[in-house]
Amino acid sequence: MLATRSIAEDILQLKRDRGAVILAHLYQEPEIQELADVVGDSLELARKAHDFSGEVIVFCGVWFMAETAKVLNPTRTVVVPDRDASCSLVECCTAEQVRAFKKRYPEHVIVSYINTSVEVKAESDILCTSRNAVAVVNSIPMDKPVLFLPDINLGNYVKTQTGRENMMIWQGTCIVHATFPARRVSKARSEHPDALVVAHPECPPDVLRMADFIGSTSAIIDWCVKSEADEFIVMTESGVRHMLEKRAPGKQFYFVANENCNCSECPYMKMNTLEKLHECLRTLQPRVELSAEVMARALKPIERMLAVK
Repeated sequence: MLATRSIAEDILQLKRDRGAVILAHLYQEPEIQELADVVGDSLELARKAHDFSGEVIVFCGVWFMAETAKVLNPTRTVVVPDRDASCSLVECCTAEQVRAFKKRYPEHVIVSYINTSVEVKAESDILCTSRNAVAVVNSIPMDKPVLFLPDINLGNYVKTQTGRENMMIWQGTCIVHATFPARRVSKARSEHPDALVVAHPECPPDVLRMADFIGSTSAIIDWCVKSEADEFIVMTESGVRHMLEKRAPGKQFYFVANENCNCSECPYMKMNTLEKLHECLRTLQPRVELSAEVMARALKPIERMLAVK
């Protein structure tokens, strides 16, 4: 504990010395969340990155999130604790593939989930997060065909919610949410009959059909806090437990293991540690460096997303 307190104190001092802000995703370890200036989901962190007025942004999440922060803050220094913190959704969809699609289907509006590389964002017409994906797609005229990428489960959920038939969906998945099996949700409900099921829309359709509430990471937390229920089966990454228990003390939260690791953790999110956070603040490395051309092209769809209410 003494070592943990010492490194935490050093991080806070370095943050002050650097004029830095620490942004942390809700899937980060509790000790990182506790040191962050802002903790949130992808949309919340994108907005905060846009509003920030300091010199250095330390993004505790995965690489694509830090890229987005850099696009919104091109003159500021953006660093991450671990350069290898990627995302299965990013890796399943390349800019070359999107350019090939656009050449074949030039009439389609490209709606990209924020879980994409900056190069894919630059090829897109508008971005979305799980929180505003339905609103973003609804903002597009119904006669315009849409390609939604890269998450198939989120895309199918959006298609159901919007009633849009002229919508093609990429075949990517999240390695955490897509491997939650419905049979384990059923087992959890039998073990906790009074618990409500809350699920992220990246989960498979059979899991979503069992949910009492479907929403983004922050939306799930807000709903559980406001609900009169005392027990919840939570179908998203287990990093949200810290904020759920912090904001709703006394309530019980049960997490269901997925098939990949028999857990509910994102291996990429968990690559960030206090030690790596300390080192990146000390050295200002790894640093996000993007070309001006890519940032200018990616900024347009990001700003369109941020303008959707």
